[in-house]
Amino acid sequence: MSSTPTFLSTSGTRDFQPALSPQSWPFSLTCLPPQAYLVGGTVRDALLHRQADYLDLDFVLPEKAIETAEQIAQSYGAGFVVLNSEHEIARVVFPNATVDFAQQIGASITADLQRRDFTVNAIAYSPHSETLVDPLNGYADLQRHTLCMVSEENLREDPLRLLRAYRQAAQLGFQLDAATQTAIRALAPRLEAVAAERVRSELDCLLSLPEGSRFLTLAWQDGLLNTWLPGLSSNKLEKLAVIDRLVARIDQQYPEYASRLRSWVKDPAGPGLHRSWLKLTKLSQLLDGPLAIAEATLAALKYSRLEQQGVLAMVKGWHYLQEQLLPLSPAQRYGLFKLAGVGFMGIPLLAWAHGLPETLVETLLGHYLNPEDAIAHPQTLVSGRDLIQGLGMKPGPDIGRLLEAVQLAQAEGLLTNRAEALAWVQAQPRP
Repeated sequence: MSSTPTFLSTSGTRDFQPALSPQSWPFSLTCLPPQAYLVGGTVRDALLHRQADYLDLDFVLPEKAIETAEQIAQSYGAGFVVLNSEHEIARVVFPNATVDFAQQIGASITADLQRRDFTVNAIAYSPHSETLVDPLNGYADLQRHTLCMVSEENLREDPLRLLRAYRQAAQLGFQLDAATQTAIRALAPRLEAVAAERVRSELDCLLSLPEGSRFLTLAWQDGLLNTWLPGLSSNKLEKLAVIDRLVARIDQQYPEYASRLRSWVKDPAGPGLHRSWLKLTKLSQLLDGPLAIAEATLAALKYSRLEQQGVLAMVKGWHYLQEQLLPLSPAQRYGLFKLAGVGFMGIPLLAWAHGLPETLVETLLGHYLNPEDAIAHPQTLVSGRDLIQGLGMKPGPDIGRLLEAVQLAQAEGLLTNRAEALAWVQAQPRP
């Protein structure tokens, strides 16, 4: 046996694929039984010459999947967790790789592959014999860059696969097979019964991919999103495409802002995948109607509390900006930043996408990117204690109103320090 795998495709061609070499794995090939097969995205991506920095391997074993995984974890000091005891699925976590082991479904690897979603994911690789098992001609579909279902019944069995088709097509740059798309349209109402977290994960991936907006539009046209995003329209989806085109420009013109768009705050719910202000900005454009309806949609999709707050703050700020007469006064700009809060991150991008004046966007970004700016980042010149102890004012709602007035005066350039603020407050008429 050679030290690196040689692939035998169904057409008889040979193609060297080092990404699947056991030498790159964090454990020895000798830990696996002779009938072990590598399956799924790793095999597909290797045949497409797609490289990944982090190994994510999926093995199918004829028996003792959990036992094998546990033995490997113990031998290499890796993390171990049983994902599904009933179906014998376990995971081993290494510093640079995640390896899943699953019990083979059916009497053979061919039977197992025939239960999968799409033909390009139904190719298995035997690391011991260095051969491919491709009973559904998935390699031919890879060459055609076409996503084909294994069977309509398999899609019906797990309706999330309906939406996953568009996500995988977007990831791979593939087209959907006509028969597959017809089956998806017929089965579309079944997506309503899928767990919200699973649907949200696919949506987030589509919102985060360069080609995602186009396939999100196709998914909507094919009836998949009616339940989960009831207010979706072609106009809203067109705005996503505009945002996608703008991002490249922002990368060049405002690299600091572009970097922040792709970032995310620390979330108690965990880092998660596809969490970014760019994704939330695009998500904000898919919501409909009053704020309460938008909030209900986000909650139904099980977004984290921080993500919900970020989107809703962005929507509030965007609605406020749309209602103002241009150009914005300092007081209006201050009001925008105060209302949008952390959600301001998406406002400049939305302003660009909706054709608001370039000068407005430049002005807002100038405020936002300057940490000393009094409009976007007002400093606390005086506190309630200052007003009570220094000026002898009585506690009550007037204190809060005066503190807000001080910040507005600061944003307008009337106040710059504590002494000026105290004198200004003292000069205000008392109720």
